[in-house]
Amino acid sequence: MLVYRIPSEPTRLRAAAWRRLKGLGAVYLQNSVAALPATPQTERALRKLRHDIVEMSGTALLLSASAMVGEADLMSTYQAARDDEYEEIIDRCQDFLAQVAKEHVAAHFTFAELEENEVDLVKLQRWFEKISERDVFGAPTRAATEAALAECGKVLEDYASRVYQEESEDH
Repeated sequence: MLVYRIPSEPTRLRAAAWRRLKGLGAVYLQNSVAALPATPQTERALRKLRHDIVEMSGTALLLSASAMVGEADLMSTYQAARDDEYEEIIDRCQDFLAQVAKEHVAAHFTFAELEENEVDLVKLQRWFEKISERDVFGAPTRAATEAALAECGKVLEDYASRVYQEESEDH
């Protein structure tokens, strides 16, 4: 658990700390009190962040804590945060599928379009990997996200086959 205080000005310092905690998958128990599951990686990251906060003229305490009461609530908060992130990926997968469908409708079967869609899918897969790494408790929406990404992969493969077919017919 990280308990910290950062001067209100300049606001970029507070925003930087918030972004780093969000990137680690921390959940806020209240203002300036963030919690993460205890792992060697999170401890290193929080120690570094604590150091940086002190360098920003702030204060920070890094605590090792266990819940005496309310552990289920804390777990629910953590799971909800991961589920929210997974839902974002599912939403982006729907956008990806719509984009590939649009290419089919417009008959845009080019290597450039294929490459652009491949890049988009790789971004989604990397985002999923980052979330999965911090999803130490296995959030419920993980399986649906894996299924959505698999569907995107299948649709992209089908699109690639069509691009190859069109290219073969042109030559």
